[in-house]
Amino acid sequence: MNHENNILSDEIGTYDPFLEGFRSLAKQVVCGFLLGMALLLFGANIAQSNPTDIPKNASAKSYGDGWECDLGYRIAGEICVAITMPENAYATNRRFGSGWECLHGFLQVERTSCVPVIVPEGGYLGPSGSRWFCHRGFQKIGNTCEKIKLPPHAYLTNSGVGAPWKCDRGFEEIGDICVAISVPDNAFLNNSGYGQPWSCHRGFFEENGACAKVFVPENAYFDEATYGNGWKCERGFSETGNKCIAIELPPNAHLDRSGNQWECNKNFYRSKSQCVLRN
Repeated sequence: MNHENNILSDEIGTYDPFLEGFRSLAKQVVCGFLLGMALLLFGANIAQSNPTDIPKNASAKSYGDGWECDLGYRIAGEICVAITMPENAYATNRRFGSGWECLHGFLQVERTSCVPVIVPEGGYLGPSGSRWFCHRGFQKIGNTCEKIKLPPHAYLTNSGVGAPWKCDRGFEEIGDICVAISVPDNAFLNNSGYGQPWSCHRGFFEENGACAKVFVPENAYFDEATYGNGWKCERGFSETGNKCIAIELPPNAHLDRSGNQWECNKNFYRSKSQCVLRN
C-alpha cells in the first residue's frame, strides 16, 4: 500500500498545468492553420475552375493558375479593355508602353499613327522596317539618294565619312579629281596614307622634291633614315660639313653614347675644349 501511494505522489508531483495548457494551445493553432490552408486551396481551385470568374476578352493561362487578357486587350482592374490602335499597327500584348507597334514598313508618328516609310529611288528599306538606306553607288542627300559621280581613276569606298571614293594607286585626290602622282627618278610609290606619296630607293635621299644619290665620305657608313644626308660617321669621328673628322679626346674625357661626341669623366666638367676638375 505504501508503495502505491509513493508512485501516485510522484506522478502528481511531475504534473505542470502551464505546460499542459501550452501544449493544448499549440495543437489548436496548428489545426487551425492547416484547416485555413485547406479551405484557401479548395476555394482557389473552385474559382480557377469556374469559367464565370474569367472576365470578358480574357482566357485562362496556358500554364499555372489565373487568366490573362486576349491579344489586343489590356487589364484594367478586374476587366480587360480594348487597346486603341491606329491603322497599320499590331498589338504587342505588353503591359507597358502603348501596347502596339507599327507594321514593318511603317513609322510611328507622335505615338498616335503609323505612316508609310517613303523609300527614295536608289534606296532600300532597312531590316528594322522603319528606316531606309542608300544602295552602294548612291549617297544620302537630305531625303534622297543621289548617284555618286566617280572621277576617272577612282573607286567607291564603304566609308561613312568623308568622300565616298578614293583615287587608284598612283593617283592623288586634288579637289574633285584624281591626278597622277609625279614620281621622280630613283623613287617608288609608297603606301603611306599621308605625307609624301613616294620614297627614294636605297642609296638615295630626298632633296628638293628629287632623289639625290648618297655620297658616303671616308670613315662613314650608309644610313637608311628618311631624314638627314643619308650617312653617319663611324664611332670616334664627328660630322664636319661633308666629312667625318677624327675626334681628339682631351685628358679626362671619353666618347659619349653616340660615339660621335665626347664628354668629361666623373668629377670633371667641360670648359671650352678641356675637362676641368671640380673643386
